[in-house]
Amino acid sequence: MLTRSNLFATRLAVLLLSCAITTGAVAGERQDGRLLTSTQVLSELMQMPEQNIPTWLMERAYAVAVIPGVIKVGLGIGGRRGKGVLVVRKDSGAWSNPVFINLTGGSFGFQVGVQSTDVVLVFTSKQSIEGIVGGKVTLGADASVAAGPVGRQSSAATDIGLTAQVYSYSRASGLFAGVALDGSAITIDGSSNESFYKKPGILASEIIRADAPAAPAPADQFVGAVQRSASRTAPPAPVSAPPPVAPTEGPSSTVNSSDPSGVQTYPMEDPHPGQEPPQ
Repeated sequence: MLTRSNLFATRLAVLLLSCAITTGAVAGERQDGRLLTSTQVLSELMQMPEQNIPTWLMERAYAVAVIPGVIKVGLGIGGRRGKGVLVVRKDSGAWSNPVFINLTGGSFGFQVGVQSTDVVLVFTSKQSIEGIVGGKVTLGADASVAAGPVGRQSSAATDIGLTAQVYSYSRASGLFAGVALDGSAITIDGSSNESFYKKPGILASEIIRADAPAAPAPADQFVGAVQRSASRTAPPAPVSAPPPVAPTEGPSSTVNSSDPSGVQTYPMEDPHPGQEPPQ
């Protein structure tokens, strides 16, 4: 049972979180702006070779979500909330149109302050995606979640079986690292999807369908950023020098077989053909 002090802390944390979210809404963040910000977050992340998502993990991803500017408020009892976008890999290997999503969560323990972080989620199972398309998935309950490994030196050996269904990352104050998001819920942002795709009642399953119509322009940039991050390849191997071409022996050429280097010689042209050479 909550004491009066705990109840006050809870209400204050909720109030601070609501104020932070409202401030973002008043700033006029629209769906295209959310896409552009998400594109920037992912692009900047992949330019950090020592702190990015490993290539082997992105290549195995069934879906990728980027939630920029997640507000986390803590005062004894904490909470987080943010708005982002998610794309799903089709059977063809291409990426779907983006689906707008919400991320919400709470936590207990000593924590004070307000923090804004960029969150990236990499989904490695079809089951976790099916839950999101169904409307909601709770990380840690409906889908196992783990703080993801970072850096180009990390390998699949860190989790040979890829036992986690979702790998989570966050970036705050320029530092990028894995983050624990157990208890956070991902839900479909229906109103944003309706506004962006200009179709009342549009479902997430319609948006990610293989034969779905192309999304508006800002979506192309985000999908392109995901495509580049999931298809990074090692630098090409150095091109070896071509093998030496064997010399073509013409009728007037001779090869000095006694010379171990195999040097080819040619006789000088006679300026006075038919005459005896000078003594």
